[in-house]
Amino acid sequence: MRQKRNVSLILLPLVIAVSIIAGVVIGGVLSHQRLSPAEQKLRDVLGLVNATYVDDVNVDSLLESVLPDLLASLDPHSAYIPASELTAANEDLAGSFSGVGVTFQILNDTVTVMEVVPGGPAEKVGLQSGDRILKANGKKMAGVGITNDDVFKNLRGKKNTKVALEIRRGNGKVLKFDVVRGDVPVNSVDCVYMIADGVGFIKVSKFARTTYDEFINALGKLKLQGAKKFIIDLRDNSGGYMDQAIYMANEFLPAGKMIVYTKGRMPENETMGVSDGTGSFQDSELVVLTNEFSASASEIFAGAIQDNDRGLVIGRRTFGKGLVQNQTDLRDGSAVRLTVARYFTPSGRSIQKEYKRGLDGKYQLDIIDRYNHGEFYSRDSIRQDKSKLFHTGNGREVYGGGGIMPDIFVPEDTTGYSTYYINLVNSGLVQKFAFELTDRYRSLFKVARTSEQLEEIMPSDDVLVNTFMAYAVKNGEKARWYYVNLAYNQLVRQIKGMIIRDVLGYEACYQYLNKEDKLVIQALEELRKGHSPTNIMK
Repeated sequence: MRQKRNVSLILLPLVIAVSIIAGVVIGGVLSHQRLSPAEQKLRDVLGLVNATYVDDVNVDSLLESVLPDLLASLDPHSAYIPASELTAANEDLAGSFSGVGVTFQILNDTVTVMEVVPGGPAEKVGLQSGDRILKANGKKMAGVGITNDDVFKNLRGKKNTKVALEIRRGNGKVLKFDVVRGDVPVNSVDCVYMIADGVGFIKVSKFARTTYDEFINALGKLKLQGAKKFIIDLRDNSGGYMDQAIYMANEFLPAGKMIVYTKGRMPENETMGVSDGTGSFQDSELVVLTNEFSASASEIFAGAIQDNDRGLVIGRRTFGKGLVQNQTDLRDGSAVRLTVARYFTPSGRSIQKEYKRGLDGKYQLDIIDRYNHGEFYSRDSIRQDKSKLFHTGNGREVYGGGGIMPDIFVPEDTTGYSTYYINLVNSGLVQKFAFELTDRYRSLFKVARTSEQLEEIMPSDDVLVNTFMAYAVKNGEKARWYYVNLAYNQLVRQIKGMIIRDVLGYEACYQYLNKEDKLVIQALEELRKGHSPTNIMK
């Protein structure tokens, strides 16, 4: 695994190169400082409640319930994390956790293994996709009310500890396995393949501790296969560690180019990321895909590529999350993520969209407001603040005010959509139907090695749709064939995509769905034409 580039980061101090970092315990510090009037007031009020309130009150529980609202009143992203939730909150970005090594879904109140992590503890003892987990260490894992948290608490745990699993296989046979928990990687690069001659595709789902290492390995793999152009898909990527976005951007930029900088009230929270010229892909043509759920570190990467005129950003306006949080661990095992600075792109744009101090309900509903306003379907519906005009390195006009506006806008594909179809898909019945069909024919489907081979084995499109609608009716949905026929192709695509995911995994599913993805098709067309950020605007 290649070492990280030594990107020139002008940091005060250097350790503030990430957006979320492990903090120090502030309790011990405060105990040696004189309390401010506000701090003394809080202590007095809690003491008064504890001593004289009419009913017995657990002051610790009272404080636990108050802290989330207290921090949320500062800005939309400062947060209090209880001790019981901290491990799970950190694991998603840590790069690995200790567990059995399966992905799962709860289908029909049953924990069902969707994918077994290659080389993980579960694979070593023989667990398979489709297995139903009935018990873990004697605790029942099936039935009404079972939640994802229940599953995590029983499957994850300290490394080298044992969990006894009782599972039911597709043939109805009940089996028992003793699984020794081990390190399970949390992958953030979900899909890597040659999407066209000379063009590599990389899907990055988050910015975790290991994202850059995964990313540079993906670039190297594609380069060996002949890739000279790249599509980087950051759609639905909510962000994570800032340094990983900086290292990724550095691979494509010549020396001395600004990547991102932050401004805060305290000098130690002001940082600057500048490329060091050691990137191996400075001459590669590049397209970045974004949508309304691309946030934080995703926006740093997209903004750096756009403002430096290094590649095209294609898709829809990004989320607009440009507040930097530092995590401070408290001595009771809980933590505070407090906003300490704001992100700015190389041209000087603030990534953060506007918000009001306090519990701003409008901020939380911003995506819905964009949808209702028509922004997902028309570039002309996007409200841009003309007073916040900035320019890229080559003089192209870009706007601040929140999020990264793409160079080429591609509306959301809603062909054949209706309220009926959306509700049908959101009901989860497509996933359940696809899994049950896969489970029934798993021995037949498993001979396929590619999505094309699997499609040849699948029933015809008409059979899939008719069988699915019979399944939907059986599960309480009405068969409104007018609307089904309007969305016929989309429904077939959804069903086949889920079957491919269940048989071949998520990467094969991405590859299948990309074939008719309008953003991907547009990206391929721009790369084919050789369009650059400069001549595309002429």
